[in-house]
Amino acid sequence: MTDQPRITLDPDVLAGKPVVRGTRLSVEFIIGLMADGWSEADILRNYPSLTREDVAACLAYARDLLRSEKTYPSAA
Repeated sequence: MTDQPRITLDPDVLAGKPVVRGTRLSVEFIIGLMADGWSEADILRNYPSLTREDVAACLAYARDLLRSEKTYPSAA
């Protein structure tokens, strides 16, 4: 998995989705904001409980998941 202490998975919070520790903001939500064009400054301004380190942890979490993803070419 990943070694991001700022990211937690708890089955009682958002059905176990990875969230920023101490919040109900999912990694998926933060990455989605960035995919929609939000800058880090936009996110921090709109969600003052987050820190730069939290946003970086979300990106690192996503990177780590993608790094561990395996793809297999089809035999087509």
